[in-house]
Amino acid sequence: MTTSSPAEVPHEVLWTPRPDARSRTRIGHYLDWLEDRGGPRFDDVRELHRWSVTEADAFWRSIWAHLGLPGDVPASAEDGAPRVALEPVGPGAPQVPDRTWFPGVRLNYAEAMLRMPGRADDDVVVVSESQTRERVAYTAAELRDAVARARAGLLRLGVGRGDRVVAYAPNIPETLVALLATASLGAVFSSCAPEFGTRSVIDRWKQVDPVVLVAVDGYRYGAKDVDRRAEVAAIREALPTLRATVWVDYLGSRRGSTGGGARPELGWDDLVAEPGELTYERVPFDHPLYLLFSSGTTGLPKPIVHGHGGITLEHAKSLALELDLGPTDTFFWFSTTGWMMWNLLVSGLLVGSTVVMFDGNLAHPDTTTLWRLAGELGITYFGTSAPFLLQCTKDGLVPSDIADLSALRGVGSTGAPLSPDGFRWVYATVGASVQLGSLSGGTDVCAAFVGTNPLLPVYAGEISGPALGAAVEAYDPDGRRVLDELGELVITAPMPSMPVGFWGDDDRSRYHAAYFEQYPGVWRHGDWITIHPDGSCVISGRSDATLNRGGVRLGTAEFYAVVESLDEVADSLVVHLEDPDGGPGRLLLFVVPAEGVEADDQLRTTIAGALRTNLSPRHVPDELHVVPAVPRTLSGKKLEVPVKKILRGAEVDEAASRGALQNPDSLEAFAALRERE
Repeated sequence: MTTSSPAEVPHEVLWTPRPDARSRTRIGHYLDWLEDRGGPRFDDVRELHRWSVTEADAFWRSIWAHLGLPGDVPASAEDGAPRVALEPVGPGAPQVPDRTWFPGVRLNYAEAMLRMPGRADDDVVVVSESQTRERVAYTAAELRDAVARARAGLLRLGVGRGDRVVAYAPNIPETLVALLATASLGAVFSSCAPEFGTRSVIDRWKQVDPVVLVAVDGYRYGAKDVDRRAEVAAIREALPTLRATVWVDYLGSRRGSTGGGARPELGWDDLVAEPGELTYERVPFDHPLYLLFSSGTTGLPKPIVHGHGGITLEHAKSLALELDLGPTDTFFWFSTTGWMMWNLLVSGLLVGSTVVMFDGNLAHPDTTTLWRLAGELGITYFGTSAPFLLQCTKDGLVPSDIADLSALRGVGSTGAPLSPDGFRWVYATVGASVQLGSLSGGTDVCAAFVGTNPLLPVYAGEISGPALGAAVEAYDPDGRRVLDELGELVITAPMPSMPVGFWGDDDRSRYHAAYFEQYPGVWRHGDWITIHPDGSCVISGRSDATLNRGGVRLGTAEFYAVVESLDEVADSLVVHLEDPDGGPGRLLLFVVPAEGVEADDQLRTTIAGALRTNLSPRHVPDELHVVPAVPRTLSGKKLEVPVKKILRGAEVDEAASRGALQNPDSLEAFAALRERE
């Protein structure tokens, strides 16, 4: 299979597919299957993508049939694959495009997950590594039994279809079991990582009236024990709809069960004490599966409703065809339960992969921890974040020297754009044969818009192209498609995992305002993207954090790639304070110096020289300030917009929700700067 001619690709190529990639990959097998069944033949994977968005009905029906997803399909469906009913999008279309994916179909995400194709009952399918307790492993039979028992326990607590079950719990098997048991009943699941502060948790769950809370008593982060019993008590007090609390005695500090009463407290062992029948409530395609929340860094977090069908279909497609995962793979992605990557990680079961769950400090005792785990468990796909890879480069780490990574064939990076140097580091120190996949998507769709493909090359600092089924374009402010220049990332056709809606947003006004206000009928995501003629692309950060100097627009990602490549800088954040009178405004750079580096004129000169050389003289900061830490969300995203609001005069608690941050005290330095000025 060809991709594009060398003349069209002036990029720095770091990896290319093997000549026999079509016969060795799951996407290759899909293409052969499609042709064998009388479908179109594609000799170029870019042609496959075009077909996937222009013939959405045929494409998504083929995915359903090829992956053999379980469900009740209308008798009129051809070849057992249901049909898609789509409303038009784009100019003149409804303000919020309506779509009915697979009308008449009924399915259940938990059923698709616990099918675990290609796995025997005694195969280990979940491995949990934790700094709080010893390693835990579940076979396929043990996982099904645990879900059946938890399902029976939830039934005893009165949980039924549509009820909300929430988990204040880390990335451990009990959280996964709770998700699957809840989904099997047609109830709705939501999770928050126990690092979240009480205000952030209450702001989220008070909107959705949960009936059961699953909570840990605490956890160990590195060498530190963190007791969360007081936080759980505050959360329980603030949620009057709770019927019961199920305690996971994770840290070994929880008191005993309280038994009956109006709001009983019981232990996890009590919940799963009795065997149960593993049955599934098959529900319509758009029936709510789980609620994910926007970051909540500004305003009340939005409760994003994801449906059984959209998640099952999108995740199965992505994991099988784009990450090339199957029953012989061991899949890992570092995530907490408060980030959508956790939902994608556990969906590895959809394609039969063994899922590796990790809870703890990924850098304890140092940044070799996860790489050693990859070697020990024979991880074949290792997912992480761009900031983690950057830290490994700064530490001078050579993972292939400290761990046997011979099983590793894929490395995934998300959460922020990965710089070209980050790409080069992976190929120099992890392995020349691994495929590095940089992905970008969001909580909003619980999937990627752009990412990797086993049949496409890897270019330094670039994303291989749009995901199958994602109609990705770059728009200028007037809604015109642009190529090879910076534009707003938009989606011009529906995707199955676009939200069912926001919980409680009956007239869909909040949904419209969030995505469709700027370009009616077209999804605006809020990222800057540059799409090259060959389909590869670069994400340049959030479009609402643009650096616009002298008419030159620049995404923050390009800025950070230069500044944070310097050994003298541990972390940084940049904001542009525009001049309302039309002047150049002020470009402010905040840096956390590397250990042992003085914040002196030499540091300022070094940073200014790097920016002048690599970007432009316009992007040399007007002011450089040293701060103790850069504020980040719990998923690692920098808070440029809230910092900008603070510098403009907003109070800290108005600009950001402290409980949604890794380091809430980091905002005080910006408030202090505002007061000094």
